[in-house]
Amino acid sequence: MISALRTPEDTRWYRVAAGALVLFAWVVLAAWGASPFAPLLSHRELAEGGLTAFRLAVFAAGWLLMTIAMMLPGSLPLVNLFRALMAGRADRATLTPYLLLGYLSVWTAFGIAAFAGDAGLHAGVERNPALAALDGWFGVLVLAAAGVYQVTPLKEMCLEKCRSPYSFLVEHWRGRRARYDAVRLGMRHGLYCLGCCWTLMLVMFGIGGVNLGWMLGLGAVMLLERTSRWGRRLTAPVGLALIVCALGLVYRVPFLVAAFGGD
Repeated sequence: MISALRTPEDTRWYRVAAGALVLFAWVVLAAWGASPFAPLLSHRELAEGGLTAFRLAVFAAGWLLMTIAMMLPGSLPLVNLFRALMAGRADRATLTPYLLLGYLSVWTAFGIAAFAGDAGLHAGVERNPALAALDGWFGVLVLAAAGVYQVTPLKEMCLEKCRSPYSFLVEHWRGRRARYDAVRLGMRHGLYCLGCCWTLMLVMFGIGGVNLGWMLGLGAVMLLERTSRWGRRLTAPVGLALIVCALGLVYRVPFLVAAFGGD
């Protein structure tokens, strides 16, 4: 059904515009991470100075790029299908950007909330010696929680929504107020993607800064879970691997300590 709805124009847009956007995000993140300004992508360094508008804006920009690089590829089947379904409308060229606006706003809001919570946690650790003693366990908790969440019914329900873009569009698209409905559709899809992957993105957040190895690994996992036919077979092994990583952090495995030890 999806392939039947794809037009030559839509295929060109899918391959060129969408691919260029994702590639641009990866290139900017790689260049930023290799530059002297790399600490500006780390929530650890940004949070040490307290929660300010500048620090929040810088982090939000980096988080948005990370979302485009890691999360958007798994949503392109829905974006492509949406554009194909809108092919007969006069306003079709403006609706896809509104869809993306809604989708990315959900992930940006999540990143800002995570940053604000992390800044509050750092402030609490500085004021409370008891919390400071638990500082080394935060990475363990993030990894363990991500591992357990992999096998929850909520995760599976959200994955099913993401794996069925045609059914999702039929269920949620109205089109009476086209731009508003496109933003709302993007936000709904973003919320289901958030339900699929929020703990894995917290793992990425917990690492702090840009680590292309972790980004590629976690991005590939989320893409396969949400789009491949055998993605459901991947969730439990990934959950087990995350729990093993949590145990490895407890026993001070060097590469895990290097990634999470500063949290």
